[in-house]
Amino acid sequence: MKTLTSELQHKRMTETPITRLLISLSLPSVANMLLSSIYNMADTYFVTSLGESAIGGVGIVFSIQSIIQSVGFGVSMGSSSIVSRKLGEKDNNAANRFASSAVLMGFVLGLLIAVICLLVLDPLLLLIGATETILPYARDYATVILIAAPLMCTSFVLGPLLRAEGRATFSMLVGLSGGLINMGLDPIFIFVFGLGVKGAAIATAISQAISFSIAMAFYVLGKGVIKLSPKFISHSIKDYWLIIKTGAPTVFRQGLGSVATTLLNVRVKIYGDAAVAAVSLANKVYIFLRSIVLGVGQGFQPIAGYNYGAKRLDRVKKVFVVATIFGSCAAGLGAILCATVPTGVMNLFGAENPEVSKIGARLLAMHAFALPFLGFSSYVNMMYQSLGFVKGATFLASCRQGVYFIPLILILPFFFKMDGVLMTQPLADILTFITSIPFCIWFIKKILNIKKTPV
Repeated sequence: MKTLTSELQHKRMTETPITRLLISLSLPSVANMLLSSIYNMADTYFVTSLGESAIGGVGIVFSIQSIIQSVGFGVSMGSSSIVSRKLGEKDNNAANRFASSAVLMGFVLGLLIAVICLLVLDPLLLLIGATETILPYARDYATVILIAAPLMCTSFVLGPLLRAEGRATFSMLVGLSGGLINMGLDPIFIFVFGLGVKGAAIATAISQAISFSIAMAFYVLGKGVIKLSPKFISHSIKDYWLIIKTGAPTVFRQGLGSVATTLLNVRVKIYGDAAVAAVSLANKVYIFLRSIVLGVGQGFQPIAGYNYGAKRLDRVKKVFVVATIFGSCAAGLGAILCATVPTGVMNLFGAENPEVSKIGARLLAMHAFALPFLGFSSYVNMMYQSLGFVKGATFLASCRQGVYFIPLILILPFFFKMDGVLMTQPLADILTFITSIPFCIWFIKKILNIKKTPV
């Protein structure tokens, strides 16, 4: 693989026409997000043949996986935001320091999560929504996932670092390798070796370990603009605090997502295992569609960070507008799909039970109302975070599955029963969109309101 110098990369990120640059970074990121969603759904797809309780078990553990992801992505987004701006400022030494320190943080925090959760695993699973029939499946799946948590957390750090220096295509290839391996190993471990849901978890763990190894090899071989090495690891608490502070919006967003999933499972389990399975499957479809929006955002963030560091605020404004157009159009197409053929989509993703298909299709139809608004609200949040406006980013990140979701999931089911559970997330998404509008107007007027220069 060709080694790219920091000067050439700086020129590319600050001078290439915005639309072309965004496409070049977004397409690999979208592909990577889709592949990540696919191999997350692969476990559920193959587990469907094991029954509703098995599906529910995998769905319940998603809350724990969200915690692992929230920590990994929090460290990665905090560090990659700083790294992008430092590279834009041509301060490569600082970029190396923050990147190397973030990798160590990811591993240590992943290990801490694994130890704590394994010590209280059964009570934890019951607390987050497992029924007595679902518990054995959830336990088997969670045990393996938690053992792999340190490598998974570190892998989540490395992907955004690759994108922070503009290596979106290679980041995609890392995700592709892991995804294909996961999908290939799932049927082998589940059916050939007869390991059931534990086999699905082993396949996921192996695929994450391989993705980690490939990404780390890229840096060990010195192919990146960023250099990872123990000698660059910071000994300053301030550096780690800055990573944590900058990544806080992601931790809130992902962490509250775990809380939201738990509350959703607790609310829906009173309607039986079929309802739990339906919501689990439908939400994985929704996450698959939302991943397209997030993929465009992952292409947007390093461009915004680089150009903000290079004082090219005109380009920051333009990439936000172009990203919002791209993301909203993609989400709109997903909304049309969910609104017109929700039952077909549920069946495509393995909903063999008619009751599971019916409940899931109703949830997808409700999601269709909110999908077109996701691009704008997501990118306003990402703009605040990638440019270092932590307080605003943290509040916006807390809206979707915290400020709005939590009270809605506690109130709506009392009035609308099952429909109240199903309408909670779509309504929270729409309210988050409305909240993002004044934040966007302020940011553009106060921070990016400059005369245009040639792009």
